[in-house]
Amino acid sequence: MDTRQFEERKREHIRLALDPANQASGQSGLDRFQLDHDSLPELDFNEVSLQDVSLGRPIATPFYVAGMTAGHPDAPKLNRELALACAERGWGMGVGSQRRDIEGLPGGNLDQWKLIRDEAPGIELFANLGLSQLIGVPVEAVRELVENLGGRALAIHLNALQEVMQPEGTPSFKGGVEAIRRLVEQMDVPVLLKETGCGFSRRTLSRLKDIRISAIDVSGLGGTHWGRIEGARATGIRQEAARTFENWGVSTLDSVVNTREVLPSVETWASGGVRTGLDAAKLIALGARRVGFARPALEAALEGPQSLRTWMELREYELKVALFCTGCRTPEELRRRYDGARERFIRT
Repeated sequence: MDTRQFEERKREHIRLALDPANQASGQSGLDRFQLDHDSLPELDFNEVSLQDVSLGRPIATPFYVAGMTAGHPDAPKLNRELALACAERGWGMGVGSQRRDIEGLPGGNLDQWKLIRDEAPGIELFANLGLSQLIGVPVEAVRELVENLGGRALAIHLNALQEVMQPEGTPSFKGGVEAIRRLVEQMDVPVLLKETGCGFSRRTLSRLKDIRISAIDVSGLGGTHWGRIEGARATGIRQEAARTFENWGVSTLDSVVNTREVLPSVETWASGGVRTGLDAAKLIALGARRVGFARPALEAALEGPQSLRTWMELREYELKVALFCTGCRTPEELRRRYDGARERFIRT
């Protein structure tokens, strides 16, 4: 792999992810669901708490920043700002793809993450590896990758549309299910599967029923669309095909509902077009345990540390308001409130 080409691609990914043209805006499905207002909530606002439990441990808030920044010289500074803010506010954080680290290529990020962890020792990090890379790698190497990062969990990202549209892509997914099964059986940390903007169908989820996945991050249609991004980088037939598939995917709302129905014992993490704390409240009501932001967090971080913290505080306040105005003290109470009632609005 050409190092300079790799770094330039990652820079382009950041630049293009910030372009509104590469957002599948309005397709998350969240406008199909409205929370019920409670005019008599029977609680005080200061009783509302965002605390919850995820992967068997208490968490301060259901929010996390999705993995997205790695592989270029500007990434360490950006990751540091995000990590410090996440550690301060109790958010989780996914790291960008660790392909370089697992393949032993120049420019890996493990040393940089060790420095960041020294500054933010309480940060909850999620390691990140693509399925295409996982298929050909020994589990021991993956275990070492997570241990060196100090990862709380490992996310395996699924990005079939991106890989097939990317000029340098590796759309090699044969044997993926067995690779996931083998990994889950041998890893000492929770393993989650993460889409990258195209969501999960019921058929896909049904193939995971006998695999002990800890969580599914749906990353549904509605946010950054990597088919559009790779199409913007491509020429010729790939560029034309990307226009055809610019709205390809399963919405975030439908992906969450699919996951809760097909894999009820697996934690559902919701991302993909999440923009506000109210969006987060809707997804929690649908059954999500955690809710992730990508592009909005990146935009806030690029404006500076204080802008990032203000943005995070606003999202937390919005979620608390939604809990208060539905008469719920906690995210768990909101999930219970709507459990079993999803048919009322999903199938209309």
